[in-house]
Amino acid sequence: MSAHQDVKKVVLAYSGGLDTSVILRWLQKTYTCEVVTFTADLGQGEELEPARKKAEMFGVKEIFVEDLRETFVKDFVFPMFRANTLYEGQYLLGTSIARPLIAQRQIEIAEAVGADAVAHGATGKGNDQVRFELGYYSLKPDVKVIAPWREWDLTSRTKLLAFAEENQIPVTKDKRGEAPFSVDANLLHSSSEGKLLEDPSIGAEEIVFQRTISPEAAPDVATEITIDFVSGDPVAINGVEMTPATLLTRLNELGRDNGIGRLDIVENRFVGMKSRGIYETPGGTILLAAHRSIESITLDREAAHLKDSIMPRYAEIIYNGFWFSPERRMLQALIDTSQHSVTGRVRMRLYKGNVTCVGRESPHSLYDTRVVTFEDDEGAYNQQDAQGFIKLNALRLRLGGQIGRRGGTL
Repeated sequence: MSAHQDVKKVVLAYSGGLDTSVILRWLQKTYTCEVVTFTADLGQGEELEPARKKAEMFGVKEIFVEDLRETFVKDFVFPMFRANTLYEGQYLLGTSIARPLIAQRQIEIAEAVGADAVAHGATGKGNDQVRFELGYYSLKPDVKVIAPWREWDLTSRTKLLAFAEENQIPVTKDKRGEAPFSVDANLLHSSSEGKLLEDPSIGAEEIVFQRTISPEAAPDVATEITIDFVSGDPVAINGVEMTPATLLTRLNELGRDNGIGRLDIVENRFVGMKSRGIYETPGGTILLAAHRSIESITLDREAAHLKDSIMPRYAEIIYNGFWFSPERRMLQALIDTSQHSVTGRVRMRLYKGNVTCVGRESPHSLYDTRVVTFEDDEGAYNQQDAQGFIKLNALRLRLGGQIGRRGGTL
């Protein structure tokens, strides 16, 4: 019996676009199996009912279209932001953090409907194939994974369109030409890659940007907002409490209107190559700056520095697809423990692409005006204590200098 005959039912991560529509029909023809479609609303800003109708047209009997925006922000985005996570110092991991949720729901659906396989539309060149499949195997070790881009011979846009025409797959007119670039989006960000963006020496045209106006076109007057945090998570904007997804949506609007969150980056993919992408994370960029600002008065120095030291490792774990790994859970426990006192309010100024904290307050603030004041501190701090502190820290340097190792000479 061939591997194709082994598969009886497969759950496909399905967007309703050209690629996954072709994959759906290809699975039906190649594997002669039942296909179940799963379409997740993660805030990509597209109408999802057309995906349902397309799946029905292909004879799919079990169709799952789910609004996962609140789960996405509460259980994936917010935990990641507690760590102030940046991959390679810049990327807020907008695509990376969405994949484990999709993988998780696919496996849950597969078990609910008795499917023995799952499938995704990620190519064999990118990171997403790794993220999806590491998620699948973490949650269902014996699952069969089908990755059509690694199996079929539809290796070009022309071949995909030909297959679509042969199989009566509707293709929107703008897809019939060569798309200028590919876009992936969710509530946290949008990313644009490929085609006219593949030359990293050429700047992106304004048409590329999906989520933000240009900083030059932003208002000449700054926008000031307050963000309230409780135990490291944002809970309110300008004093109005909001659900996680509603709050991030509002931050996206504020960021968009002020030209905030654009990033042009060449990053190192897990599979080994470099890739250039244009990312927009308007709300996330504001949130990162705000979270660091509330931490600045509530976190102990060594706790904050320890968090900063593990952040690059934590970011790499998520970027590479190991959300469900023991090491991510271990680091998450440390990060979450650090957030118990990260409660309070920050005032942020948004202006032409910039985010600046102009005020912060907390009932757990470690900032003590009596100690830091340049006026009379009335004995709160004894400046003479600094002399012994400095001499003890200088002891090893002085001993080295006495034998000729001056100025740090080894």
